[in-house]
Amino acid sequence: MKAVLRLVLGLLIAAAVWQGAVLAFGIRPHILPRLEMIWGAVLQAPHAYWQGFLRTLIETLIGFAMGAFIGVLNGVVFFRLPALRDMLLPIFVVSQTIPVIAFGALVVLWFGNTLMAKAIIAFYLTFFPVTVNTLLGLNSVDPRQVDLLRSFGAKGPQILFRLQLPMALPQIFVALRLAASLSLVGAIVGEWFGDTTGLGVMLLQAMYNENVVALWAAIFCCAILGTGFYALVAWVERRLVFWGAEQ
Repeated sequence: MKAVLRLVLGLLIAAAVWQGAVLAFGIRPHILPRLEMIWGAVLQAPHAYWQGFLRTLIETLIGFAMGAFIGVLNGVVFFRLPALRDMLLPIFVVSQTIPVIAFGALVVLWFGNTLMAKAIIAFYLTFFPVTVNTLLGLNSVDPRQVDLLRSFGAKGPQILFRLQLPMALPQIFVALRLAASLSLVGAIVGEWFGDTTGLGVMLLQAMYNENVVALWAAIFCCAILGTGFYALVAWVERRLVFWGAEQ
């Protein structure tokens, strides 16, 4: 509850500073509009913003889910098979040096302007940090704890699911919190290659029309989506990694 109150207080202070700066310095709307102008733009076309919000949310969730699952799976496989890790991990590293704009163009050419294409771009930005952090978390488990379980007759899968993965959860969630933001970026960038709805489309349309108020309205919607998704992942982390709060 205190964290929510601090967040609300911070938002109110930021809004007051924004509004005060615009009024005190006479900043023109084409540079920095007043907050009521921005929310007025949303209220003038609520259906369009809601549809764009939902479309980007779906793309983000699908890409995040795929990236989280494949990333954890990669980390486990690389932990169990070091030879495979040495072969494939450098390729993954090289893949992350490809600009997302270039990769996004290829994905859209392959899959067309579909929801799945945007989700794949979100996945591209998500799976690698989850892979690396899962591997780091698994490698950080104390070997003495593994030996203790083996002394009681525990097998490989039991050790993995009852010790290694739970102990790796703090590292995994570090990557998942990062991936929550990266997956949104991937979805928005994917929409820039052509679509009819989505927050990325609304950003482009506002920019091409030189509509600064609509541009800020779309930015605010992206910020709400990104903040909400990040907060959801952090909430899940607090529920699952309960021992982290006790340390």
